Amino acid sequence: MAESEAETPSTPCEFESKYFEYNGIRLPPFCRGKMEEISDFPVREHDIWIVTYPKSGTSLLQEVVYLVSQGADPDEIGLMNIDEQLPVLEYPQPGLEIIKELTSPRLIKSHLPYRFLPSDLHNGKSKVIYMARNPKDLVVSYYQFHRSLRTMSYRGTFQEFCRRFMNDKLGYGSWFDHVQEFWDHRLDSNVLFLKYEDLHKDLGTMVEQLVRFLGVSYDKSQLESTIEHCHLLIDQCCNAEALPIGRGRVGLWKDIFTVSMNEKFDQVYKQRMGKSDLTFEFSL
Repeated sequence: MAESEAETPSTPCEFESKYFEYNGIRLPPFCRGKMEEISDFPVREHDIWIVTYPKSGTSLLQEVVYLVSQGADPDEIGLMNIDEQLPVLEYPQPGLEIIKELTSPRLIKSHLPYRFLPSDLHNGKSKVIYMARNPKDLVVSYYQFHRSLRTMSYRGTFQEFCRRFMNDKLGYGSWFDHVQEFWDHRLDSNVLFLKYEDLHKDLGTMVEQLVRFLGVSYDKSQLESTIEHCHLLIDQCCNAEALPIGRGRVGLWKDIFTVSMNEKFDQVYKQRMGKSDLTFEFSL
């Protein structure tokens, strides 16, 4: 399980940040030296795990999952820092030792591929909620994220970034492999596979899926109230005045993809996903 350096340019020539490769997959630098400890991380029966490829709607999903699983007051959620309630397993803060000591039921997030998650999860020990997002919207959001992060210092063009995405040269490796690997495990009893687009298209059904999967006891009135609160949460997250216009909407890619870029992306997508029965909606 050797680790190797892999440079990631911020311009066509160089990038200030470095990824590293672990078992052939490019990961962020803060994962270095902890992958075996992550594999052995002790999972508890009542944990709830949220796993996504970056920029797949993690923030929205965690709000909904927290509300559904905790029966939380949506007004109180608005005053909380949900990120502090749902730590990311592989991030430097708060760190693996702190997460191990959190009281149950723990809600834990990760962007790691299925194969690198704790082995206890592979054995069905706790519930895993995975969300996938159509790759065109995702790569736009991922590009904007890289541009905004001082630590990444990405100054290349979107066309260059998109090419890196299609060639599996970004943190957390190939999006295509990431989603397909979880799709292959969608029938596992401890895995719920969701799509970001359904948050906007059919939130009620998604909330019902979460309620059943998490074993939450709701009567009809409570369920309807929870769905209404989830709608409000998503409206607040996607339409906050401080956020860029259109952030989070389905079809965001149409504002930035050129015709030639779209044709090339479709070609790569067909090559990589053509044999899969996993499909996405690219506009609503």
